[in-house]
Amino acid sequence: MVTKRISDEPAYVLHRYDWSESSLILEVFTRSYGRVALIARGAKKPSSNFRPILLPLQPLHIAFGGDAEIRMLKGAEWQGGHVMPTGDALLSGYYLNELLMRLLARDDPHPALFDAYAATVQLLASQSIDTLQVALRAFELRLLRDIGLLPSLDAQTGTLSELEPDTQYVLLAEAGLREAHDDDRASMSGTQWQALQEALDGDAPFSDTMHACVNSLPELKAQLRVLLHYHCDVKVLKTRQMMRDLQAF
Repeated sequence: MVTKRISDEPAYVLHRYDWSESSLILEVFTRSYGRVALIARGAKKPSSNFRPILLPLQPLHIAFGGDAEIRMLKGAEWQGGHVMPTGDALLSGYYLNELLMRLLARDDPHPALFDAYAATVQLLASQSIDTLQVALRAFELRLLRDIGLLPSLDAQTGTLSELEPDTQYVLLAEAGLREAHDDDRASMSGTQWQALQEALDGDAPFSDTMHACVNSLPELKAQLRVLLHYHCDVKVLKTRQMMRDLQAF
């Protein structure tokens, strides 16, 4: 637990709740301390310096302290660098935040995951449709890998046997990676799965994983969605349902 004042800590706001008429409780993703809950006193007042800063998907440096479960926000500075994403990119950013809220335990640092999140948000803000889906799949893989929910992608989970390059395999929530059956809706070749594993193990895992995702986006999206919904214990994530509702109009 944090018992001293922490200063100049890179962070992003994941979610915010009303705490009183003038204050907020924030769920914040920090680089060195993981997901942290903070009280932002007076943040809702029109005169508050916090009011225009404590926004999602914006890079911050914050100061906070305390040894309770919910600590006290002491300061926050916007780091600039990009504008707020809009449209599908904004919804995708909220989707990333929902995943982190559901899957990350508090006070569990994941600095490499934080860097991947920051890189993904930067890509979302660039409004590049070509990289949007690639970045989301790479982040999902990195998240599952970092919190221990992704099996090795270069061997069958049940038997630990090596993957055959031209054989199709499917990733399942309870069984891990196994050889695909005729009734499996999505699968990928052993070569594709091995490329993802090599990318995750490489010196630049996020950018390498993005490159490895390019040629298997539809199949990978379908399998990761099932895996994420299983571990989040939901049938459909709130942000995914929001996307569906908007596309229905």
